[in-house]
Amino acid sequence: MKRSIPLLLAIALLFTACGKRKRVPSAIAPRVGAEETGIASWYGHPYHGRASASGEIYDMEQLTAAHRTLPFGTLVRVENLATGLSVEVRINDRGPFAGGRIIDLSHAAARQIQMLGPGTAQVRLRILALALADPASYYAVQIGAFLDRASADRLRASMQERYGAARLLRRDGDPALWRVVVGREGTEEEAAALAERMRAGGNAGFVVRVDGPRND
Repeated sequence: MKRSIPLLLAIALLFTACGKRKRVPSAIAPRVGAEETGIASWYGHPYHGRASASGEIYDMEQLTAAHRTLPFGTLVRVENLATGLSVEVRINDRGPFAGGRIIDLSHAAARQIQMLGPGTAQVRLRILALALADPASYYAVQIGAFLDRASADRLRASMQERYGAARLLRRDGDPALWRVVVGREGTEEEAAALAERMRAGGNAGFVVRVDGPRND
């Protein structure tokens, strides 16, 4: 999804439930040389000039990207498998917020690997340098994202009642996006296990890193 079309965010991001025996895909291993293959998207306006999840002001003409779990500052090579073109980006934001995608590239990075027009591409990520994670960060399962805070809060309350911990994360934008995340796990493996339990209960989501006490 190209987030340059903000009206597409007007509905909650729904996740297709898979069979109960199907494992939730694990996030990319946090080590140099680790690889991950999947769908990349890109984003520009209305996030250009606004604070990213790291607190850094997002500049869509810099070679940066959003990833769900890699520590901020991690350097990643992204190869467009259709064209063979690649780009090196620095992780400074969180996303993508749609299921089935693994990285959100800046406008400049997407242009460099010729995916602006299509909007998405099948890519391979490779970690080149791994930054240290914020010691206050933890892992959770993102279960939805809403423009309407009241809708997000109703889901948060329901998830908190069922799983014991849930919170809202505000994504700056015009309008803002409210993400609902469940759990407070110390490792990706523990968060993946929680995601499996939630999926078995009919609530499909994906593992994310939550960086500090921002925005709830």
